[in-house]
Amino acid sequence: MEKRRLGRTDLFVSKICLGTMTFGEQNTEAEGHAQLDLALERGVNFIDTAELYPIPPKAETQGRTERFIGNWMKARGARDKVVLATKVVGRTANVWFRGGRPSKLVRADIMDAIDKSLEKLQTDYVDLYQIHFPDRLVPWGSSPTRIGAWPAKRAEDETPIAETLAVFDELVKAGKIRHLGLSNESSWGVMKFVAEADKGTGPRVVSLQNAYNLVNRTFEVNLAEVCDREDVSLLPYSPLAQGYLTGKYDDGGLPDGSRKQLFNRLQRYETPSAAEAHKAYNQLARDFGMEPALFANAFVTHQPFVTSNIIGATSIAQLEMALDSADVKWTDEMQKAVDAIHQARGNPCP
Repeated sequence: MEKRRLGRTDLFVSKICLGTMTFGEQNTEAEGHAQLDLALERGVNFIDTAELYPIPPKAETQGRTERFIGNWMKARGARDKVVLATKVVGRTANVWFRGGRPSKLVRADIMDAIDKSLEKLQTDYVDLYQIHFPDRLVPWGSSPTRIGAWPAKRAEDETPIAETLAVFDELVKAGKIRHLGLSNESSWGVMKFVAEADKGTGPRVVSLQNAYNLVNRTFEVNLAEVCDREDVSLLPYSPLAQGYLTGKYDDGGLPDGSRKQLFNRLQRYETPSAAEAHKAYNQLARDFGMEPALFANAFVTHQPFVTSNIIGATSIAQLEMALDSADVKWTDEMQKAVDAIHQARGNPCP
């Protein structure tokens, strides 16, 4: 599988990354290991996880995904075969991450997070350590189509980005992480991290993990230029819009065992007019003779500003289809057809 440079680093990652947020909730440890085995066999060398996983976040399951991955790497002797990425939570009122208190992006909390992640992952270092979401009070995903009330509310105890970045500098120097990445971040946030790093505060951001798919192309509005000019790699998540771009929810469908049926946490993709947009793209895929899931993943994988598409699956069959998207020939005709729907439908699910 094609490998692409991660930011300005010397790391090259496969154009598909295996996301693991289902490991420990929808997938057993054995199922997770089978997915990891298949991905590695197919040329994937990039694995993404988080201290928060599995999804949905719960005190009783938090950290289980990292443990599953750590056990797999130890059993297979695979640590040197993969680029390993995990995440630290941003500001959250959930108290189970830090032993009974809320968490912020301050030194004590970041140090606690990385040490726990390294223990669970059974490794001395993480290749890419990402901030899962900002310390600032911003809309989820940080790239909305409208901001709502302005000026945006600010927390009185907001942690300055320079303070957070200085902690990551310690982690790099200690050899616990190699590189820093962001997630669910805005154009301003990315540039602020870059500016602070350029002043010598800490490591330079190498990647951004934001949602990007057929019904959410907000990355293209401002972030695309920021990431291009600053050599920040896009690692898009949710290429299937939490399953809506597979067609299984079209016309009110609710399959047993689906994420919506199990957890009903898909509101980001249930906005007004979203259902019509999902159905239009799913039909377009079939018009090109492809399964909607294959088409939607291929769209993301083959966009010129994407470094690695973070896929997710709960079955081997789903994983095989996602991996197959790397081999799809994405044509100008496909892109023009997608852009025509986008022009009419916009970004219904930012």
